[in-house]
Amino acid sequence: MEIGLAYRIGPLWEIRLHVSSIPSLGLIGAGNMAEALLRGALNAGLIDASRVVACDPKPDRQQLFHDELKVRIVENAAAVTEAAEILLLCVKPQQCESVLAEIKDSFSVEKHLLVSILAGTTLQQLEAGLPEAARVIRVMPNTPMLVGCGASGLSAGINATDSDVELIERLLSCASTVVRVEEPQMDAVTAVSGSGPAYLFYLVEAMAEAGVAEGLSRQDALRLAVRTCLGAAKMAEETGTLPEELRRRVTSPNGTTQAAIEVLDSEAVKKRLVTAVRRAAERSRELSRS
Repeated sequence: MEIGLAYRIGPLWEIRLHVSSIPSLGLIGAGNMAEALLRGALNAGLIDASRVVACDPKPDRQQLFHDELKVRIVENAAAVTEAAEILLLCVKPQQCESVLAEIKDSFSVEKHLLVSILAGTTLQQLEAGLPEAARVIRVMPNTPMLVGCGASGLSAGINATDSDVELIERLLSCASTVVRVEEPQMDAVTAVSGSGPAYLFYLVEAMAEAGVAEGLSRQDALRLAVRTCLGAAKMAEETGTLPEELRRRVTSPNGTTQAAIEVLDSEAVKKRLVTAVRRAAERSRELSRS
């Protein structure tokens, strides 16, 4: 089956693509990221809810997926594997080993494609827990997928085919920008976009706090800060202009913006942010070695 999808690029242009529906989908873990991915695929018409199964130990998540998203809930990961072709692994990293052991006997190299969103769990670790020649893809999404504006990195295992990669790119693209990277670069993806929303929330907190200190209400300061960050990000994405150039255009000589930037530079804020993001990448590497 083929369906039409519309993508808007910038404010004016629209392109229509035709894509085939994806195979049956099994969600091992039904948390926020699994929900975001599934909502994107359902809203885009890539899959029908009748061809999706999920398992999760939490009754409230089972209820949401069954009652609101209309998917079938099964008892455990092994039952998901029996029922689906694409297996989306969305459990906590410390649960990975036990889940792989549970599904290994029912995992078919010909039938199944495993897609992991686990931080700090390498392709090699995933492949080692499955039958030889298992097809595995690792994805690092982020929480803005919940509002259809995510950013994801994708890395393919040694046995994953080009068709496998294109299929998962299509699935992710319903709610996310997707960048293909090599396995060693996944730690950088984790640091930049996986953890990245927290950095921006941190900035919004600071901007709103300053607004309140200058006499704005908390509600007004927060609305202004959030919308400013949203608009600035949209400008950077849609114009394709480098952020340093966009910043220069806002910074009038001896103006208010320059006064603020001078304070940031005097405190080496950019250098500290670079150090912080690189520390996140290093922590990701530490997790993969533990």
